[in-house]
Amino acid sequence: MRIDIVTLFPSMVESVLAESVIGRARTRAIVDIRVVNLRDHAPGKHRVTDDYQFGGGGGMVLKPEPLFAAVETHRTPGARVILMDPRGRRFTQDVAQGLSHESHLILIAGRYEGVDERVSESLADDAISIGDYVLTGGELPALVVADAVVRLVPGVLGDDSGAARDSFACGLLESPQYTRPEDFRGARVPDVLLSGDHARIARWRRVQSLWRTWQKRPDLLETAHLDAEDRAILEKFRLGEIPDAIVSSGLAGRASGHLTDRRR
Repeated sequence: MRIDIVTLFPSMVESVLAESVIGRARTRAIVDIRVVNLRDHAPGKHRVTDDYQFGGGGGMVLKPEPLFAAVETHRTPGARVILMDPRGRRFTQDVAQGLSHESHLILIAGRYEGVDERVSESLADDAISIGDYVLTGGELPALVVADAVVRLVPGVLGDDSGAARDSFACGLLESPQYTRPEDFRGARVPDVLLSGDHARIARWRRVQSLWRTWQKRPDLLETAHLDAEDRAILEKFRLGEIPDAIVSSGLAGRASGHLTDRRR
């Protein structure tokens, strides 16, 4: 797939895109990610990209001319233009999954007080917000979206099934993970993970995932993909019963207070 990020600060964006998973994916040509310098598309000798807003008020607003020119220069047939905007729809794993099937994304990173409203109305196909807080610009949100989407593209991760196990991929938080040594300062890796019994390990991980989600993000359970066995396990949590998979991991004692609170 191809992703273009339109920004006033290309070096800020390039520095992130050169590293880690995204950097390797670009090097291997699995994805084509381009950084579009908005100033290159601004008219006039001084390449002005922003101006005062009509009606008064503090802060500058990005002008429509360079934004339209940048997008229209780089847009391909079928490209989806997305404005990073606090008024946009909330970015979730499901949104990332949907965007990963697009052939070409153009992400517009706003700055200052925002962009001219005509960009929202006539240029962008979509608007996305990564959270309810204030940032100095849309570069970080654009990079967050790019990172979440790119790792879902087949071939980007060493193990394509890894993305399916990540937190939020199935609507739940991920189960605990361990590596060597087996015993670190008296804390041992749960025996089930050393057993070689893949069915037991899979069930342990599912119970742990449900437990973590129930403890830390119970709101996710309302939309998570749950089967009858999952619901039976959650009912045990609600009744104060702790499955053996939780006890064997040593997590039960840490969360006993939460159990008491939830039963009230």
